[in-house]
Amino acid sequence: MITNSPAKFVQIEVGSPEQKNLKIRPEEILKNIGPEMDLLEKFIIHDIDTDVELLNTVAHHILLAGGKRLRPALVLLASSLFESIGESPLRVAQVVEYLHTATLLHDDVVDGAETRRAQKAARQIWGNEASVLSGDYLLSKAFHMLTTLRNLELLQIMSRTTTLMAEGEILQLTREIGSEDEEVYLRIIYLKTACLFGSAAQSGAVLAKAPPELSEALKRYGEALGMAFQIVDDALDYVESPKTGKNHGTDLMERKMTLPLIHLIHNCKADEKSFLLDLIKEKQIGSEQLKEVTQMILRYESIEYSLGRAGDYIASALQETEQLPQGPARDSLEKLAHYVLSRSH
Repeated sequence: MITNSPAKFVQIEVGSPEQKNLKIRPEEILKNIGPEMDLLEKFIIHDIDTDVELLNTVAHHILLAGGKRLRPALVLLASSLFESIGESPLRVAQVVEYLHTATLLHDDVVDGAETRRAQKAARQIWGNEASVLSGDYLLSKAFHMLTTLRNLELLQIMSRTTTLMAEGEILQLTREIGSEDEEVYLRIIYLKTACLFGSAAQSGAVLAKAPPELSEALKRYGEALGMAFQIVDDALDYVESPKTGKNHGTDLMERKMTLPLIHLIHNCKADEKSFLLDLIKEKQIGSEQLKEVTQMILRYESIEYSLGRAGDYIASALQETEQLPQGPARDSLEKLAHYVLSRSH
């Protein structure tokens, strides 16, 4: 089970010169599908065109705010391993981005988020109701687009994925505040994040009629990549940087038990643990308290631990690529794995 793999910390050395030299942009990694990514971007934006102006406005607000488009890129890369990219992979890539964006709109309401992708969250501008309903619209549009492809296997993959993502949201919502169970954390990020990464890669292979064993390998690659992506994202939340697109310490402010904080609670002194558990239960956490927790996380090397765990998942992802056909698409998948671990935002 992907959420139970032991931390090795040996396959990829965090902080090594090799890892630091991998600071390249996703666009460079994906240049062999550059024209398709450009066309995808047009589809993503231009196909949001309804008679309800508020829907257009809210959807365009978040879709035009950027985003790395890693999930749809996985569809295209996986498909291009086996055949040239036609319209169907582009449409499924578009579906994946709409599903992801719908979850962001819903997440921001559940979390009470103020920002998203370095700008005001949609809920802050148009309210929770408009944000939720716009997310529902994108979700419905995504599945309508899937039905036009007349591929039952794809529908099964994506319906299973959205079911798991909803389970992840509820699991996070009902998780006891202050719970420091690492396995529960890993289960949540598998459900909320990794399963969509896996389904994106699997869908590209299914469209290209790849052998079942390679479709499954790509699914496992995507899931491992998604696990690493979220762990790194959670670690970066404790590293002050304007590049991340969200405020420093957002997860702590929202009382989210992410891996750096879980590791800290497991490894700090008894009095420090009591302080942390009491702090997490408070309604508001001030900047001085955030600073104190951040210093503790640095002192107990909780970020290093988290990146080590992410490195373990990246090692698993790279192992899956070894059985894939050699070529530019496989090279991009391998580089993408290294990028996820080395990114600074």
